[in-house]
Amino acid sequence: MAKLPQVVLLKQILKKCSSLSKKNEVHFPIDVPKGHFAVYVGKNRTRYIVPISFLTNPEFQCLLRCAEEEFGFNHDMGITIPCEEFIFQSLTSILS
Repeated sequence: MAKLPQVVLLKQILKKCSSLSKKNEVHFPIDVPKGHFAVYVGKNRTRYIVPISFLTNPEFQCLLRCAEEEFGFNHDMGITIPCEEFIFQSLTSILS
């Protein structure tokens, strides 16, 4: 099986994580700035707004793969990252 280019995989992840309307238009929450997306982290599902540029980072991609393995992307609850909040905060502070 041929390995898909990274850009294609990232687009597939975003598409799976987005809620689609009847017209297949992607709708994002109005409080999320352009170029960002929301994720939910930890047991309390604390919401974080992160830049799309994080999607190109290998460590962040690993978190997304873990999220897909643990929760899947076929639900309307948003991307849930299965790690402790302090670990997520540490990673995002390094990436920022």
